[in-house]
Amino acid sequence: MAVTGVVMGALTALTPASASADTHRSTYADTYSDADARAYAFAADARPVPGATGTTDAALLEPGGTYRSTLPADGAAYYRLALDTDSTAYVSATAVPDPAATVSASDGIKVSVQDTDSRSCSYDSATVGASRSPRPITAWGTREAGKARCEGSGTYYVVVERTGATAGPVSEPWELELTVATEPRTARTGATSAPKGWDSASPAPPGDEPERRPGGSGFDTATAVGQGVWTADVEPGRTLFYEVPVDWGQQLYATAELGSAGGTDGTGHDFAAAALNLSLHNPVRALVEDAGTGYDGRQQSASLDPLPPVDYANRYAPTDRVRGLRFAGSYYLVVHLAARVAEKVGPGPYGLTLRVRVKGDARNGPLYAGRSVPAGLFEVTDGERQASAGGTRGGGGLMTAVAVGGLGAGTAILAGLAVWVVRARRSGAGGL
Repeated sequence: MAVTGVVMGALTALTPASASADTHRSTYADTYSDADARAYAFAADARPVPGATGTTDAALLEPGGTYRSTLPADGAAYYRLALDTDSTAYVSATAVPDPAATVSASDGIKVSVQDTDSRSCSYDSATVGASRSPRPITAWGTREAGKARCEGSGTYYVVVERTGATAGPVSEPWELELTVATEPRTARTGATSAPKGWDSASPAPPGDEPERRPGGSGFDTATAVGQGVWTADVEPGRTLFYEVPVDWGQQLYATAELGSAGGTDGTGHDFAAAALNLSLHNPVRALVEDAGTGYDGRQQSASLDPLPPVDYANRYAPTDRVRGLRFAGSYYLVVHLAARVAEKVGPGPYGLTLRVRVKGDARNGPLYAGRSVPAGLFEVTDGERQASAGGTRGGGGLMTAVAVGGLGAGTAILAGLAVWVVRARRSGAGGL
């Protein structure tokens, strides 16, 4: 009872923002239908912000904030940052085409961070790809502290643009979800080159008994999973999001398997190229690696290539796939089944099996001279590890724990509260 009293007191203090988020997610789940099955779940606390047509009127994006905006079919959307000297800033932009839109393989977005003299601090792009299936795509930008280019505090600009064959006046605008995070400098100087000699052999995928774990519909509602075998149903055109805690020194391996269509040996179906896509995004949502496969009704799988252990010094590597593994935290596995599968094979749903392995013991990370914004972004808590085993989605672990009831639920409640508080801090615009 004492534990329950403490938890309920915390609930009372934190209810306004979290209650709104839970209400949003409940409403989304209650109204779920075939019509919105492919919809992206924007963060419940995302603040609307206009994309300016130039730098003069660009709206400010604050570290720790999540924003919702619109990207025109032609032209660019501009946003403003106010940065200090010592922090590295990361901006992600997730573009969401209408699920019914017609897109080409080259359709996508590019994101750059620029200083007030139009010098580019970073540049990244993402495309729909060979599936030609409308889906959420994410590109990112950064202003890295300590670099000769874009050094110093002051005003910087985020520029998001459409790319591809159908970008133009005849195409529809895309919705955007934007996030901003900052990473403090380290308290002492460490290695300035990426580690070498890591184990690049792919271990056998886990053969555990599968557990059912439906995926979320966005980064904010990603379903927590850890090492194991997880199953779900996926419809053509749908994108599923999973969240995996990966600590310093650990390696993540993942395989997505699309099951055979019921009663088929692969005959009588057309082949859908680039049908299944599996991608890995890091804690600031930057794309690390992806893999894909075609599908004709017979079971197929897509596996991520072996990746190095998470290490601060990976940021000095020459390739994006290694540079992306520069910090611990929540990594995201994103699975998309192309819309054309419905035409080539059938409407589904299809069985999805996700095999996840996290190799290695967690070790101490760098000693930071301050805290990230949002707080706790580049760390893994015990509560998050428990959530990955228990399968909470979108910060809902606390309410599940409270529902358990009884004296024996104290541990579960506190674990859920830990996850809930961490997520609340991460989604807060101002950090702690």
